[in-house]
Amino acid sequence: MKHIFIVNPSAGKGKNKAVNIIKPLIENFFANYDEYYEIHETTAPYEGIDFVKNYPVDDETVRFYACGGDGTLFEVVNGAYGKENVEVAVIPLGSGNDFIRLFGKKENLIDIEAQVKGTPIKLDLIKCLGKIAINQCSMGLDAEICASQAKFKKIPFLNGEAAYTAALLYSFIGKMKSIFTVQFDDKEPFTLPTLFCYCGNSRWYGGGYMAGPHAMPDDGLLDFVHVKKNMPRIKLLGLINKYKRGEHLSWDITTFERGKKLYIHSDKPAAVNIDGECEYVTDCTFEIIEKGISFVVPSTSWYFEKVANGDICDSKPMK
Repeated sequence: MKHIFIVNPSAGKGKNKAVNIIKPLIENFFANYDEYYEIHETTAPYEGIDFVKNYPVDDETVRFYACGGDGTLFEVVNGAYGKENVEVAVIPLGSGNDFIRLFGKKENLIDIEAQVKGTPIKLDLIKCLGKIAINQCSMGLDAEICASQAKFKKIPFLNGEAAYTAALLYSFIGKMKSIFTVQFDDKEPFTLPTLFCYCGNSRWYGGGYMAGPHAMPDDGLLDFVHVKKNMPRIKLLGLINKYKRGEHLSWDITTFERGKKLYIHSDKPAAVNIDGECEYVTDCTFEIIEKGISFVVPSTSWYFEKVANGDICDSKPMK
């Protein structure tokens, strides 16, 4: 097996911080481990996609390790999707690291031996606008927040969660007038004033907001959450912490379903969030790709144990 580490030097809000953390750990481990490894530092946004996509793969398995945050994982997944004999792993070095929350704590997953000796499993993916998401997609207020979050991340001392919260409060001022036509699978479409519409393959985004509290990335279904806008801003502000804890599915303004495809139309261009990558559209479809990628669960992960014990399942949030 070949082990290719894709390192984002800008991850973790510090120039070369990720490189300085992970490079010595990789080199020390492979000094006593007889398999090929390579460290590639990305040189520009999205350069990691092209590197992974163009990396030669034959009959030998190639495992790409996304060493950074959720943006680095997005690049590795989009480069790896569709390639044979390829696996994807995550070494969380970013400020948010939302996707890996289902698999363990950050400090337990920054372990090269655990990653190399991890177990690959097949996970679902989401296809939208020619891009591939492994975690989530959305439109509405949360997508507008995502589009603004990058600005707040540039402010010193604002980490992933704090930057998301700052962007959320900012977006409350003027980003709450969306009217969407929404269709779950082939069901009857409906048109409503919409706070947000979320499509989850896993559970968290925005640095720790549990938008899809029941989502499982390997069950062959996506979790759809539509929240209607029918109350004043001041009342909605009081619901933020409940939303963060994943308690919004019981609200009378929330519709929750599971399915394979979600279609959204907006008369005016609106932000769409695809694993943190944002653009403005009037129409988009989020569609599942079942078992679309081989994902490596590190040996230090709690995932298999918690699934076996029922602590991680599609009927309850993780505490």
